[in-house]
Amino acid sequence: MTRYLISFDEGTMIIPEGKLPEVAEASRAVVREAKKAGVWVHGGGVIGQSATIVATDGTATAGPYPETKAVIGGFSIIEVPSHEEALEWAAKIAAACRCTQEVRELMHDPEA
Repeated sequence: MTRYLISFDEGTMIIPEGKLPEVAEASRAVVREAKKAGVWVHGGGVIGQSATIVATDGTATAGPYPETKAVIGGFSIIEVPSHEEALEWAAKIAAACRCTQEVRELMHDPEA
């Protein structure tokens, strides 16, 4: 089984006024479906985009860096047998969240 990161950039999830409860329920329904199917690992929305950047020496500074064009607004991690199945889940998430999703395969870690 392979893990995939399904994510969207902040600002791409534009919800019409009054539709937030409907979109939230639709996204939670997809999460419930993924959990029932046994493919859900973890996910959620990212609160704000004021990140802290920690360097290799442990020094922490405010970020993200100004040249950053896009930042993650939300993500899901699923574990499925194929890239095609990951795309199917991404399509469900995209429909529920009303925004496009990026799908990336996560590197396997035998100790994870």
